[in-house]
Amino acid sequence: MITYRLPRAAAVRAATALALALTAALTLTACSDAGSGPSDPGSDGPGSASALTHIHGLGLHRDTLYVATHEGIHSPGPGGAPVLVGDRRDDFMGFTVARDGTFLASGHPAPGSGGPSNLGLIASADAGRSWAEKSLGGEVDFHALDTAPGGSVYGYDSADGRLRFTRDQVVWEDRAALRALDIAVSPTAPETVVATTESGVARSTDGGRTFSPGAGQVLSYVSWGAADALYGVAPDGVLFRSVDGGTAWTRAGTVPGGGPQALTAVDARRLLVATGDGVYESRDAGRSFVRRMEVTSGKDGH
Repeated sequence: MITYRLPRAAAVRAATALALALTAALTLTACSDAGSGPSDPGSDGPGSASALTHIHGLGLHRDTLYVATHEGIHSPGPGGAPVLVGDRRDDFMGFTVARDGTFLASGHPAPGSGGPSNLGLIASADAGRSWAEKSLGGEVDFHALDTAPGGSVYGYDSADGRLRFTRDQVVWEDRAALRALDIAVSPTAPETVVATTESGVARSTDGGRTFSPGAGQVLSYVSWGAADALYGVAPDGVLFRSVDGGTAWTRAGTVPGGGPQALTAVDARRLLVATGDGVYESRDAGRSFVRRMEVTSGKDGH
């Protein structure tokens, strides 16, 4: 294995930063298109299998995989085909499964369903079958959500380019302004947050009030599986691991299927990664992957 410390070759870094910017642009395009017309699988009934576009989040609950997409929450059905969970086809932009099993999400309502254009923070206590608004409905679209030890929640508000924080999922505090694609919170240090930026990984040790400049490995998505297991996936699908909170990164493997769309580290060795042709799982810290769900990319290739 090769360990990269701070800036890699300038040409590689520039190309990776450009790829990250394009990934962010695709994500924002998906968000802005949420209310423009019917979703691709709109003729399917609840619980039916369908092609998925724009995967935004991954979670595991009682060993069942949940995939947050442009067309609702899905789980694998027979043969790995996606099956809709519940009957909501909202565009779930931000998604995470809290330590107590509660699903937290944000995004936009499905076309024609009414309501405000931004969902704010919503929660599900029954594994995505039903949802209740918690706060900021009509005001905020979180593109990234993560929980901290003790139950507090961090959310990246894409519209304002700002990190927000809540202890009770109702009252929010504004934290630092930054341009980021994803965030991750340390599982042992609730004040430590990292964010992916075009210039590398930015780090905060004061609850997101301030961040160091983005530096080192340029990544699209990050997820913290254990104190010494912070994972990140680059725009080209190369998976990295950091044991020191994001200062040094070691190449762990390569995820099949092209560019990444989402990453969740379940623990120090178990990973879930969405790419262009499926959702993949690794149980050996990224050395090998098995496809858990099939994905048919949208017309824009995302």
